[in-house]
Amino acid sequence: MRASRFLAPTLKEAPQAAVVQSHQLMLRTGMIRQVAAGIYNVLPLGLRTLRKVETIVREEMNRAEALELTMPVVIPGQLWQESGRWDYYGAELLRFTDRKQGDFCLGPTHEEVITSLAASEIKSYRQLPMNLYQIQTKFRDEVRPRFGLMRGREFVMKDAYSFDKNADDAQASYWRMHEAYTRIFKRCGLDFRAVEADTGNIGGSLSHEFQVIADSGEDAIAVCERCGYAANVEKAELRASETQVCADVSIDEHLTPEKGSIESVCQHLGIEAKAMIKCVAMMGDGEPVLALVRGDHDLSEPKLRALLGVDLLVPATEQEIADRFDSVPGFIGPQGRPADLQIVADHGVAAMGHGVTGANRKDYHVSGLCHGRDFDAQFADVRQPVESDGCGRCGSGRFRFRRGIEVGHIFYLGTKYSEAMNATVLDENGKAVPLEMGCYGIGIGRTAAAAIEQSHDHQGIVWPVPLAPFEVHLLRLGKEAEVSERCDALYESLLAGGLEVLYDDRNERPGFKFKDAELIGCPWRVALGRRGLEAGQVEVVNRSTGERSDMDFGDLVSFLCGEILPARNPLL
Repeated sequence: MRASRFLAPTLKEAPQAAVVQSHQLMLRTGMIRQVAAGIYNVLPLGLRTLRKVETIVREEMNRAEALELTMPVVIPGQLWQESGRWDYYGAELLRFTDRKQGDFCLGPTHEEVITSLAASEIKSYRQLPMNLYQIQTKFRDEVRPRFGLMRGREFVMKDAYSFDKNADDAQASYWRMHEAYTRIFKRCGLDFRAVEADTGNIGGSLSHEFQVIADSGEDAIAVCERCGYAANVEKAELRASETQVCADVSIDEHLTPEKGSIESVCQHLGIEAKAMIKCVAMMGDGEPVLALVRGDHDLSEPKLRALLGVDLLVPATEQEIADRFDSVPGFIGPQGRPADLQIVADHGVAAMGHGVTGANRKDYHVSGLCHGRDFDAQFADVRQPVESDGCGRCGSGRFRFRRGIEVGHIFYLGTKYSEAMNATVLDENGKAVPLEMGCYGIGIGRTAAAAIEQSHDHQGIVWPVPLAPFEVHLLRLGKEAEVSERCDALYESLLAGGLEVLYDDRNERPGFKFKDAELIGCPWRVALGRRGLEAGQVEVVNRSTGERSDMDFGDLVSFLCGEILPARNPLL
C-alpha cells in the first residue's frame, strides 16, 4: 500500500483525554478517531490489525470445530425477561422501545438469543456437542468509558456458545475452548496468563480470564511462585491461617465519637488495623449476611457470593443495616446476633483470638471480642489476598502480584439459561433434559490495544508480526527519479514475495518519514536514499531490537521472507 494513497492521519501529540499508551498511540497513528464517548471510527490502519485478530480467532475457532453464525445487535426485551436478566443486568443494558412500544435492547452479550435458537433447533442428543460463534458488534452503556478500544461502549467481540447433553461433556467443551484460547493468544504473539476468575453477571460455576501481562493493566493477578497457580485477586485461593483459641480477656466498651472507619478507630484507640474485626453488611438475594474480615484485609465479594450460592450480592443500604442488622453503618459488630442471621468470617478472623469491632450503636466500639465465646460464625476463605499471602492451591507457595488486561473470558454456564428458557434436548432414553452450556468471549479491539500496552516504547508502537497492520515499512528518502524507480522495484518485489508492505512514497522530509515509521511500529523498516542507491544497498532495521544492517538489493526479499513468514504463526 502506497502511503500517498492511504488514510493514516498521524498526530505529533495525543489528545489530553487519552491516558493509557494504547489509546494515545491508536489516536496518534491514525488507527481510530472518536465519534462519541466510548464510540470510535476504526480507520484503515486500525482495521488491518483488527482483521488480523479476527482471522486468528476465526481459524482457531474453526479448528476447534465451532460453527460461525451471526446474531442481531438489536434484541427483543422479551428474551431478556425470559432469562430473568432484563432488570438484573443494570444500566449497562441500553433499552429502548420501537414504534409499536415493544421493548428492545442493544446486545451486550448474546446468551439469550443463542439459547432461544438452540431451544428451537437442537432437539436430539445426536446433534451434540455443538459450538456456535460469531464475531459481532456489542454495546454496553459503560458509566465511564475510557482508554479507547480498551473499554468502549461499542466494541467488536467474538462470542461462542457450547451445547452438550450432560455436565461431563460440557466440561470437555469448556477445556477445548481453553486450549483454543491458549493457541489464539500465542498466535497473537502476546505474553499472557490464563487465570481463574469470577463469573460475574454472566453466571455459571467455572471461569477463566485470559490476561495479557502489562504494567498498565486494570486487573491484579495473584500468581503462586511455587506451583504457578494464577487467579484474579478476588478469586485467588488462600491458605487458611491457624485458628487461635480465644484468650481470657474481657469485653470493654470504648467511646469512639464519629469514628466510623477502620483508620479513624485505629488512630483513636492507638491500635493497628490487624487488631480490628471489619464487619461488612451484605444482602444476598435479598437476605442479610454479615461478613467478617480482619481490619487490614478486604472482603472478596465473588468468594462470598460463591460460598452463599446466590446470584445477587450487594452491600446493605443504611436503611437495611438499621432494619435487618439492627445496627449503624461504621459501628457494626457480630455480637448479640439472632441465630437466623448468617455470619461468615474469614480464616484471618479465626487466627486473631480476639479483636476490636463495632458495638452496634453509634459512636461506640468494643475490644476483647472472641469468636466462639461472643459470636459464632462459619469460617471460610472470603477475603482478597495481599502480597506474600500463602497459596491455598499448593499449600506451600506464596503469591506475587502481576498486572493484566483481560482480553478473553470463558465460562461454564451449566443449565442457568437453558432451564430459564426451556432449552431441552431428548437424551438416549427419550427424556427431555436441559442443555448444558458454556460461553466464551474475546474482545477483538481490546486484544489489539493490549498488544500495544505490552509492546511500545517512547517512539511508538512495537508490533508483533502476527498483529502488525503491515510487516514492512519501506521509506523512499529523496525525490530523485533513480531513487523512486529503485524503491518502486523493491516495493513490487516485496509484494511478490508475499509480504505486506506500507510504502512511504510521499514527498516529505526523511526525518518526518522516520518518525512516522517509528510511531506506526511495523516490525521491519527498509529505507533507501541516494547514498544507498549508489552503494547498491538498503538500510534494514528491526523495530523490536533496533538492530540495523545494510543489505544488498538482491538479498532483501529472501532475508525478510525468512524473518517474517515463520513469525506470522508462532505455533508452526
